[in-house]
Amino acid sequence: MKCPYCLDSFHEQWTSQTNFVQDAERYYSMRHCLCPACKKAIIQLGKMRIGGREITYELAYPKGVSRAPLPPEVDDPVLVSDYKEACLVLADSPKASAALSRRCLQRLLREKAGITPADLSAEIDEVIASSGLPASLAGSLDNVRVVGNFAAHPTKSKSSGEVLDVEPSEAEWNLEVVEELMDFYFVRPARMQKKKEAINQKLQAAGKPLLT
Repeated sequence: MKCPYCLDSFHEQWTSQTNFVQDAERYYSMRHCLCPACKKAIIQLGKMRIGGREITYELAYPKGVSRAPLPPEVDDPVLVSDYKEACLVLADSPKASAALSRRCLQRLLREKAGITPADLSAEIDEVIASSGLPASLAGSLDNVRVVGNFAAHPTKSKSSGEVLDVEPSEAEWNLEVVEELMDFYFVRPARMQKKKEAINQKLQAAGKPLLT
């Protein structure tokens, strides 16, 4: 199985079923195991209909599966905090998750793309019009408005942090786009800089001009 905390894959070894409870329809039980990588507990709830033969299990703790850990190049603590909270509440409250991820989007566009502060829809327009993003990423960002249906719900474009009705798919799409933008604005430049520094060391040793 894949650990819902660290996403490492491992062969699970569950404890014996414990704490059987019965109501008018089902038997309930609990089992748990530890991830060998991060050492955190994973707890599943087992359910079986009275008279049934098969127990089905669902994840009871943690609440949901984590997303891939952010790369170390993303060093904005405010952005990281909002993003992690948006991921954490996604299963329980897509509305809260979407509000946090829209705030992440605005921070990225204002801090990294130099966008003039406005409502989120106008900020998306400005960054797309600037041609500063690859076409695929610009399309993903534009789809935030399509999935969010800003035309039908203009409040969403004006107050990024407001909690409004959303579909779970909208909240998840927002997170996908935030991750793409973090990769573009933080990860790629940092890794390119490391590569350039490594090449410059070789050029310097060979007495050749350095890359600028």
